[in-house]
Amino acid sequence: MNIDELTIEEIAQEISSLYKQKKYYDIKQLIVEINPADIATLFDEFSFDQKLLLFRLLPKEEAAETFVELDYDEQEAMIRAFSDTELKEVIDELYLDDTVDIIEEMPATIVKRILQNTDTQTRASINTLLKYPEDSAGSIMTPEFVDLKRDNTVEDAFKRIRRTGVDKETIYTCYVTDESRHLIGVTTVKELLLHDYDDKIEEFMETNTISVNTHDDKETAVILFDKYNFLALPVVDMENRLVGIITVDDAMDVLQEESTEDIHKMNAIMPNEKPYLKMGIVETWKSRIMWLLFLMVSATFTSMILNSFEDKLSAMIVLTSFIPMLTGTSGNSGGQASAVIIRALSLNEISFKDIFKVVWKEIRVGFLCGITLAAVNFVKIWFVDRALLGMSEITIWVDLVISLTLVIEIMFAKVVGCVFPILAKKIKLDPAVISSPFITTVMDALSLLIYFWLATAILKI
Repeated sequence: MNIDELTIEEIAQEISSLYKQKKYYDIKQLIVEINPADIATLFDEFSFDQKLLLFRLLPKEEAAETFVELDYDEQEAMIRAFSDTELKEVIDELYLDDTVDIIEEMPATIVKRILQNTDTQTRASINTLLKYPEDSAGSIMTPEFVDLKRDNTVEDAFKRIRRTGVDKETIYTCYVTDESRHLIGVTTVKELLLHDYDDKIEEFMETNTISVNTHDDKETAVILFDKYNFLALPVVDMENRLVGIITVDDAMDVLQEESTEDIHKMNAIMPNEKPYLKMGIVETWKSRIMWLLFLMVSATFTSMILNSFEDKLSAMIVLTSFIPMLTGTSGNSGGQASAVIIRALSLNEISFKDIFKVVWKEIRVGFLCGITLAAVNFVKIWFVDRALLGMSEITIWVDLVISLTLVIEIMFAKVVGCVFPILAKKIKLDPAVISSPFITTVMDALSLLIYFWLATAILKI
């Protein structure tokens, strides 16, 4: 059976068939060929007792890698089912940063069991990592790296890699430190392979090292991975002593978490790390209701504006027909600008000092977009709404008011959409919070004010 040609569902069916026949050896032979990430996905097809059996059939290393890929609630359930011996075997195979990630999500009783089944040195390292702020580079680093000395030869380096590399998260990138563990250089296994055994590390190591501080934001580390295509990034303390590294898989996890969080915030949803189907109804309700309540209450301003211009609307009812189109267009325009600016801020492409450049650019973009939409809208209203739909109340001046409103409101929307996220970043707020729903609410009110002001001025109502 070629496992690569089967889908997860087909593998699950095959395992279920073998399980009924109690052919556990055949199950083991089947699952050891599967990537741990796929095994974690495969577990969703089975009951908890079956998952536990499959997990116990895996070799220790594969079992630990699979355990890391499971959701936190599944990890908790398995830990509760493990004996102390089983738990210790799993923890011993995990990299330290993965252990810390698990501990951070577990209840106190589970954490206590985990720590009881680790040695003194590992426990001390875990406690050190747990002390770093949640969003810091130190919180996602691992202290398991290969370090070399500048006077080591290539032969010495390979001996050290062979002796200690089995416990390291990566051995490809090696870091050169002095006697006080200050980071002074970096090299790779590729460089070592290309030099003679007698060559010293200091002769070819890269001394222009790029690193992050333990208290730097973890998003800063992700930006460096993207900019320099690193496989690993050194993390140093305030005195430039090497204390750990961040690997590319950890950077990818951060990128996914931050992207998911931003998407939630930009759509007025409180961030939650659980997969959609793992979240209960009440939990999903809690993540959405607060923003919906806030936006609903803030929309009161729109109602107040409509009420204040009620007499104007009654004098020319036709104006009411175009309010949804105008408010929708302004909200969409502001949302476009805010999405682009939030993305640029997250990539450090712009900062607060660029605010006037950004505003000037968006004003011009807004003018071009407004003129284009206004021209199309003018023709559409005159030939479709007035001629085909028979809305005889529409005059050339009504058409002009609507079209001019489009130009002005879109320019305002572009400015609001770009300025709000930049100001939020400046005052240490998450720009994603100043998101499309919030900007849409602001622009609804602003669009109505522009619309009624122009109608009053031009139509004399």
